[in-house]
Formats: sequence, structure tokens, C-alpha cells
Amino acid sequence: MAFVSVSGNWVESIVTLLQNQTSDWEMCRVGYESLKTVKVKEFDFDGFKIKVQCNPGRMTSTSAKVDSKSIKERKCFLCVDNLPSEQNGIRYATDYQILVNPFPIFNEHFTLPSIKHQPQQIESSLDTLLDFSKDLGERHIVFYNGPKCGASAPDHLHFQAGERNFIPLFDEYHLLSEMYGKEVLSDDSFSLTAIDDGLRKYISIKSTDKEKILVLFNKFIKTYKEFMNSEDEPMFNILSSYDVELKEWLVLIFLRKKHRPSHYFDTLEKQILLSPAAVDISGVCITPREEDFNKIDKDILTEIFREVFISSDELNEFINKLKSI
Repeated sequence: MAFVSVSGNWVESIVTLLQNQTSDWEMCRVGYESLKTVKVKEFDFDGFKIKVQCNPGRMTSTSAKVDSKSIKERKCFLCVDNLPSEQNGIRYATDYQILVNPFPIFNEHFTLPSIKHQPQQIESSLDTLLDFSKDLGERHIVFYNGPKCGASAPDHLHFQAGERNFIPLFDEYHLLSEMYGKEVLSDDSFSLTAIDDGLRKYISIKSTDKEKILVLFNKFIKTYKEFMNSEDEPMFNILSSYDVELKEWLVLIFLRKKHRPSHYFDTLEKQILLSPAAVDISGVCITPREEDFNKIDKDILTEIFREVFISSDELNEFINKLKSI
């Protein structure tokens, strides 16, 4: 493990890191080469599309055991001491490092783990996610999977980043917010909108003011904890993009009630290994097995999404609570 220097431009630096790692590290090279052979199909919904990708390289992540016993019995693969000797990184801020993900979904896929081994928890680390998405805003988005809904390392704080143009939802967002959005809170410096597009229930925060986003998020998470009757972090996934020209963040918070759908645990003939996390629910569902890729259709996607998100009634009830605070 070695840290490499930064050129002054974060995007150039991480792309150079990726080029070096795929050149010098065989496992990483094979991982990115495999993206050339993934299969993709696409389903149209009202105002948006959902893609399904067959990516065998994601089997480890999709099938990861995240129960307490399994986590205690394995070494943390994000801790510096346990990283492969070939893996290099870039130090970010004082507490994080940027690594190339050797099991990619994106053509440019990065992981941003905390140097310190600490639980996956966003409440005190959203400012880092916002900084990271600003620094990479030229062409990347940053995302966070909660410890109970997509993180394959729920015991180690980390974010991920990938190309913005890979994620359909960011191109569709403005149309979907007009078609399905309800403005919850706003002033001259921000807007907070709730969106129910028939499959997904999520909150968007738009602002040029980072501190305003942090205040709104603290209000959101406090209210959502109470609403979900949860002392721990409730289930959600977050994606953040930064518009360099407008100097504006767009933060999407997906409101979950379940980690994996019943299809995941079904009998062998009916089983579908799709474990929805941030990338999946923003428009690119990853299936490591070809038989699952072949089985999935529009009806199955609808069942899966509706099962893992809160209901429309629950979203409306939550909106009312958020407005009243």
C-alpha cells in the first residue's frame, strides 16, 4: 500500500491512479477488462428507464454476508493493513483515502474509505461526501450505501464514486421532479423536494450552500429516525452530484424499508440475486448471474423496487412530519 501524490486537480489525479492500477495490478486490470463483456438490457417506465446489467465480477458484493457474526469473523477489507500489496491510494483530507475499486460497476469506479476503522454512519460525515462530490463534480457522482441497505462493509465508513453519465437518474431528475415532485421546504438558498415516481420514494436537496444542506440533512435524519422508530441509522441510500457551472449540489436520499427483496431469498428456480443499493435504485440494476439477468422483466423490477422502498402513504406521512418541524 502506497499513497500517490495529487496533481492539484482531483479528477485528473484519480483517473491517473486508475490508469496506473489497471496497468500494474493484474486483478484490477482483469476487473476493468470484464466490463467490456457485460450484458445490458433496458426497461422504460413513465418518465424514466431502468437498466439491468449482467456483471459476474460483482458476485462478492451482491452476495456479501453482512450479519454481525460474519462481519466479526472476517478481516475488514477496507482497513489499510488488509489492502492488497498492489493497491495504491490518494490521501483525501486528513481522514480518508481514495482507492480504485477492483470489482467495478463503472469504467471509473472509486472507493473512499476512512483511514480509521469505524462504522458506516453518515450523520457526522455528510460534509466529506459533499466536499468529495464538489471536488469530483466535473464528471463523477459520489454515493453512500447505508449499513443496512447495500454497504458490503457496514463496519467501515466509506463512500464510492463513479461517472455521472452512467447513472440514468441524474439525466432524468428535472423531468421527474416536475412530474412527481412535491416541494416540502424551500427559500432563496435551497429546495427540498419529495419524489414518488411509482417505483422509488426519495428526497432531493438542491443548494449552493453546503452549510444549509448539512442543517437540512440533520433535520431530515432526526425526523426520519423518529418516523421509522429507529435509534440506529434508518435505511437510506444517498447520491450526490455537483454542478460546476451553477456551483450547486444535488443530493438524493432514497427512503428504504428493506435491504434485500424476497426474490433474493426465493427457491432456486425463482431466486434472483439482486441486492439493491445506490447504483441499482438510481437506474442500473446489477445482477452477477446470467440466469437472473435473463429472468428479470419489468414486472419483477416493479415488485423489487416497491418492496424495498417505503410506501406512498408512508412518504406522505413523513413529508407532513418534516413540514411541521
